[in-house]
Amino acid sequence: MSRIMEPPQKFLPQDWRRANDVQYNSAEAERTRSERLTAECKRLMEESDKCGKRMQQDTNQKLEHRIRDIKFWRMELKMRLDEMLQEIKTLMISRGRVERALESCTEPLRVTTLCLSERQKRVGIDLVHDEVEQELVKEMEITEGVAALLQRTLEQSNEQIRLNRSAVYYLEKDLRDKFQAEQIDDSCSVLTNTSSNNDDQLGKAMCLQFSRTIVTPEEWESFSDVNISKADKERSNSLSLRALVDRVLEQTATDMRNQYKSSSVAMEHNIQEVKSTKSLLEEHLCKVLAEIGSQERNLEYLKVAIGDKEGPLKVAQARLSARSQRPNVELCHDPAHLKLLSEVQELTAHVNRLKEAQSQSELELRALTRRQLALEEEIQIKSHSLYIDEVICTQLRQPIVIQSF
Repeated sequence: MSRIMEPPQKFLPQDWRRANDVQYNSAEAERTRSERLTAECKRLMEESDKCGKRMQQDTNQKLEHRIRDIKFWRMELKMRLDEMLQEIKTLMISRGRVERALESCTEPLRVTTLCLSERQKRVGIDLVHDEVEQELVKEMEITEGVAALLQRTLEQSNEQIRLNRSAVYYLEKDLRDKFQAEQIDDSCSVLTNTSSNNDDQLGKAMCLQFSRTIVTPEEWESFSDVNISKADKERSNSLSLRALVDRVLEQTATDMRNQYKSSSVAMEHNIQEVKSTKSLLEEHLCKVLAEIGSQERNLEYLKVAIGDKEGPLKVAQARLSARSQRPNVELCHDPAHLKLLSEVQELTAHVNRLKEAQSQSELELRALTRRQLALEEEIQIKSHSLYIDEVICTQLRQPIVIQSF
């Protein structure tokens, strides 16, 4: 079962020398390769060190340049933000002026409407569409137009304030982002190879590198430039709107003031005209009353005159009647008879004319009485119209003052 172990192989001396030479050559080759590798690694380390230092220096320069760019844009954004905040305050003051001007239209419009309503209470011929009513209607239309214009201007101011605040929002947001970015870049610029927590910062950066949206430098500059351009545009629009508000407030106050003056002048002129007409009517009433008294006296005189003629007429008629009883040939038309006939005829004619004059006088007296009543009624109408214009409307309009806001 067991086998006899064979003796180990014997080598020749030349095999031994050849084997040693192989070991020598292999060791030399390995040593040479290792030396070359060591030299290459040393060269690579030196090159990597130089490249790292150069890249780190370039990165520091880029960071410094980036920080300067951020500071520049922050200054621009801060300047625009301060301008927009100041513009919002100024525009809100301007809006307050518009609100007060709009509120001030309420009382003049109410007074004008009341004046028109009161003047509708005039009666008779005085209920006329005169110059005062035309001016008051025009005043009401102008006041309503001014109120509508101020309301539109107020709405424009509110909308512009909203747009200004929107621009401020984006400026503030951009400023916050710029501030945070500057802080980050500042902290990055002071990091050194021996700074602590470099590995943690590198890990966080690698995690966030693919989770956030990356924008190009052109897009970055364009973003802030768009915000600044929008702020400049809204500020320019706001300045134009404030100039418009100033013109609107000045023009509306001037229009209302001029129309108020025109209405007041027309009302004063109408009051003087009505007073003059009333005085003239009263003067005519006095004359009519005097004429009524004269006509009444005339009627009395006519009655007396008619009564005075009735006696002689009756005497003449009695004589004619008596002489008509003369007998036979004595009944002749002698001069006495003819004279009696003439006397009766003339007296009768005088009485008839006096009675006709009496009738005419009575008619005239009735006409004068009617005229008296008409004049008294017209004077009462004028007094009523004067009370409306001189007392009610004037007192209503007296406290009104058109102010400039």
